[in-house]
Amino acid sequence: MTDLKVAALLLACSLFAAAPASAFQGGADGCGAGSCRDCHALSKQEAATLLKDKVGEVLNVQFSEVPGLWDVEAVYEGQKIPLYLDFSKQYLISGSVIKLKDDVDLSERRYVSMNRIDTAKIPLEDAVVIGKVDAPGKIIVFDDPECKFCAKLHPEMEKVVAEHPELAFFIKIFPLPSHPGSLPKAKAVICAKAKGDNSKAAALLADALHGRPVPAPDCTTDQPEKNVALAKSLGIGTTPTLIMPDGRVLPGYKKAADIVALVNEPAEK
Repeated sequence: MTDLKVAALLLACSLFAAAPASAFQGGADGCGAGSCRDCHALSKQEAATLLKDKVGEVLNVQFSEVPGLWDVEAVYEGQKIPLYLDFSKQYLISGSVIKLKDDVDLSERRYVSMNRIDTAKIPLEDAVVIGKVDAPGKIIVFDDPECKFCAKLHPEMEKVVAEHPELAFFIKIFPLPSHPGSLPKAKAVICAKAKGDNSKAAALLADALHGRPVPAPDCTTDQPEKNVALAKSLGIGTTPTLIMPDGRVLPGYKKAADIVALVNEPAEK
């Protein structure tokens, strides 16, 4: 049974088991007289007690977008995760909760929002820039010179900056250990950037992404290794990975329209 079916089954059981008939009849003293949220409360301390054997810490509790559930922000094995408790406080739901209307994975969206990073801690001096360096909206991209999905992403980034000059991409060269040929190419790109030639660095990166020959690096640099260590510290292990201006970390290839929509997406509470 899929996570979605399990979630739906547990939700249905919990709501019908916990709610008296008057809750559905609009009685003067029942939940039907107003919002069901008026009848239910869950403190962070109570959630921590309920989940004491399952998570390390409860950070926040709020009403979920899903009727009859609370969103619980918890820490599990050092990572922030979204969990759901029903109003009866008898059922815990973990895994994907999907909004059928637009096929949005609410759990994934909450996870991404919970695990934002501080973009100010990412040095950008070595980054290859697509767009205006002084653009107010900076999207950081971790790119591998031999990544085929990175090659697909680059024209999409160019579309974004052509239509939205307020956005720019700052590409951190991240040679994956699984691509041993990427390291010398990464060094060649970074050497060009270190000499102040962003255009040459971008051209070398484009050559690498499309399988064209890239000359040997003409400087000594350990910046690719530093970028690998940085990516590891941020929990990034795949390319491409985009970091939105607000710190949301989004792995994988995306189309230009989707990138713009993600930038403009309202912030999660």
